[in-house]
Amino acid sequence: MAVSRMKLIPAVDRGKLAVVLQVLRDHYGPRERSGSRDPVDELVLTILSQNTSDRNSGRAFRLLKAAYPTYEAVLAAPVSELYEVIKAAGLGNIKAPRIQAVLSQLLARRGNFDLSFLGQLPLAEAKSWLTSLPGIGPKTAGCVLCFACDLPVLAVDTHIHRVAQRLGLIGPKVNADQAHDLLETALLPAEVYEFHVNMILHGRQICHALRPECGRCPLQELCEYYRTTVVYSPA
Repeated sequence: MAVSRMKLIPAVDRGKLAVVLQVLRDHYGPRERSGSRDPVDELVLTILSQNTSDRNSGRAFRLLKAAYPTYEAVLAAPVSELYEVIKAAGLGNIKAPRIQAVLSQLLARRGNFDLSFLGQLPLAEAKSWLTSLPGIGPKTAGCVLCFACDLPVLAVDTHIHRVAQRLGLIGPKVNADQAHDLLETALLPAEVYEFHVNMILHGRQICHALRPECGRCPLQELCEYYRTTVVYSPA
């Protein structure tokens, strides 16, 4: 029997992860949920957020909600019209048909646009249901389940993936899809939301993709990138 690729990837060091969580909490503060969006709103907003900034996706989402009173109206709109409405998010030629394809699947499978039932499913089943929709991967599913269904599912974006790799929580060859499972498995359910929010904040404020500000990083002593790249400079 073939050994799965995930079994060949080392598990996250729980001890180190716990220290990272505490340092981030001390630096940025504890995080608590402050309400949930409608799951379909979160699904559409996350599709709009793909490969763009929160500012652009938020603007496109507000324009979509202003233009269409219901998701039935979004589904019935000419795709060229929907493209014009959401083009602030970028890649509208991809996102407009994707949104309509997802809404069409929801209507076909459920007969409505109510995804609240996902919060009552086992985690694996809820993830599987969402990722079976066209164009929906682990990150989008994670955002919907975490932020709209109050489930302890981790969504790994580019910030979390980058910071986790630099810290050495995950290996340099671990991709984002693998990182979802590795990091989520190592976190306690009550830690998932706080880890998600503080890791993103850290990636935006200090651990930038280009020119990370290692000199003021509270995680400096825990960071493999700092130890091997910044401190160690071969002759």
